[in-house]
Amino acid sequence: MMRINLLPHREIRRKQQQQQFIASLGLVAIVGAVIAYAVYYFLDEEYVNQVSRNKYLTEEIAKVDKDIAEINRLKEQTASLLARKQVVETLQSNRSETVHLLDQLVRQLPDGMYLRAVKQQGAKVTVNGVTQSQARVSTLMRNLESSQKLGNPALVEIKAIPQGTTRANEFTMNVTVVRPKPEEAPRKAPAKG
Repeated sequence: MMRINLLPHREIRRKQQQQQFIASLGLVAIVGAVIAYAVYYFLDEEYVNQVSRNKYLTEEIAKVDKDIAEINRLKEQTASLLARKQVVETLQSNRSETVHLLDQLVRQLPDGMYLRAVKQQGAKVTVNGVTQSQARVSTLMRNLESSQKLGNPALVEIKAIPQGTTRANEFTMNVTVVRPKPEEAPRKAPAKG
């Protein structure tokens, strides 16, 4: 006789497979959740680290900007002080220029001529005077041309004017003051101390 198994082994097997599938599915879901949480935690930590780095960089950039502003302010002060120093040095080197100018004008002035006005603007000097003859104006111009302190004499105007019973000549002349170059300027000996 033949034995027939009447137990529903296929259904039992199907239930076992279904339970295994649900267990596997639950395990996969748990592993997926753990992986997702780990990825989220890692990315969150990276985000927090990047935010702190950005904040640090922003603070350091602000410090560097302050330093740059301070350096620019110091550069402007330095440039201002150097400009003032240059003005003082120029005034110091040109301090005796007026004395030399008047000395040279007196030395180069021929007899029979006198000056009425001397006006200086920068290196240009305008001289007004009176002379007995026009030839003396030519002599004065030659003398000024050969001078070491004055140069480039240019006659602006000469005209005859009555002076008492005689006639005189009034003239206007421009002369340039020859300034020494900064390298040629005499240096003071250092003070002994």
